[in-house]
Amino acid sequence: MTDTGGAPGGEGADTPTPSQGTPQAPAPGSGEPKPPEDHAASPATPPRGWQPPDSSATPPPGWQAQAPGPEATPPPGWQAPGPQATPPPGWQAPGPPPGQPYSGGPQYAQKPWSPHGLGKPGVIALRPLNIGDILDGAITAIRRHPLLVLGIGAVMAVLTAGLTFLTQKFLFADLQNLASTADLGPGATPAEVQRALLGTLGDVFVVAIPAALVSALLMTVTTGLMAAVMGKAALGREVSFAIAWREVQPRLLPLFGVAVVYAVGTTVGLMLCIIPGVLAWVFWALVAPALVLERGTFKQAFSRSVKLVSGAFWRVFGILLLAYIIQSFFESIIQLPFNAGAGLFSQFLNPGKVYVPSTGDLLLQSAGQIVSGTIAIPFATLVTVIVYLDQRMRREGMDIELARAAGVQPPQAW
Repeated sequence: MTDTGGAPGGEGADTPTPSQGTPQAPAPGSGEPKPPEDHAASPATPPRGWQPPDSSATPPPGWQAQAPGPEATPPPGWQAPGPQATPPPGWQAPGPPPGQPYSGGPQYAQKPWSPHGLGKPGVIALRPLNIGDILDGAITAIRRHPLLVLGIGAVMAVLTAGLTFLTQKFLFADLQNLASTADLGPGATPAEVQRALLGTLGDVFVVAIPAALVSALLMTVTTGLMAAVMGKAALGREVSFAIAWREVQPRLLPLFGVAVVYAVGTTVGLMLCIIPGVLAWVFWALVAPALVLERGTFKQAFSRSVKLVSGAFWRVFGILLLAYIIQSFFESIIQLPFNAGAGLFSQFLNPGKVYVPSTGDLLLQSAGQIVSGTIAIPFATLVTVIVYLDQRMRREGMDIELARAAGVQPPQAW
């Protein structure tokens, strides 16, 4: 019988079955064949050095994971491009400075905003001002320097009241002529009544015109003095009457000349036609501050005032008109008891009788004018000076000059 080399057993014993798998060759040197392996019962053995792809595997020494999570440790010297990256020494981020809030948006250089512009070393902020800032600056100057400001106002109020009293006293030499309309009687002809009324109005204008001239003259001189005060107060420096007088004294005569021209121009312009007087009042309003603070000549002061007002006529007009209304309101409130004591309101109780003020009545009215002018005159003149500074800050960058003069370093561009 021929030996086939198969394993002994029954017929078909050497034929593989699905449960046994593929027959394995016997190991060399062994006479017995290797039993078959069950691959479903035991897992396959990977080759040597192979690592499984699961997270529990231990990486070889020196290997770094490339996972993008925040727990990943970058290699030495590597910088992440995200917002947590540490900048190199000396590098500064282009965003807002530390402590400043950031409102989002692109990472551009953002300059921190300040409500005071380049600062507020004195009574006004060094930036273009609005109406509230201008009025507040005038009130703040009075509060910080009450003796100086109100002292100047009191001196000018006394001069104004005294000159007004003398003007009324001498120009009303025959005060009884004002009562001629009441003495005509019912039989007076229309021509006589008209003549009497024109005479009364003429006497009133004769008194009102010099009073307006005196008021405008002294207001302009006061504005020049307040310009010297505000020039120091805007920088936060100490100011006294001696310091202000040293600033004004070399330009005192030109200041009086400017005041005379301004008073005559505005008064005559208002008498002839209201519009020329208003134009002169607005375009020449900044003459006194320009003369004192810029130390120019008579002609240069007028040209500077016109230049600063040009292009901002309605704004300057509105601010000056508002200041004049506030001044008149305060004066009326303060003078009310003085005028009532002088019998000024008796005309309303007896319309048929013309009120003729006596010397005592004029003195009482002058006292009320002094008290009210002590407060109202400084306010109105300080508003005019601040308008001058505001126009220069808007047009000529004077806020930077004031900041440097006050020792405030303007911020540099990013």
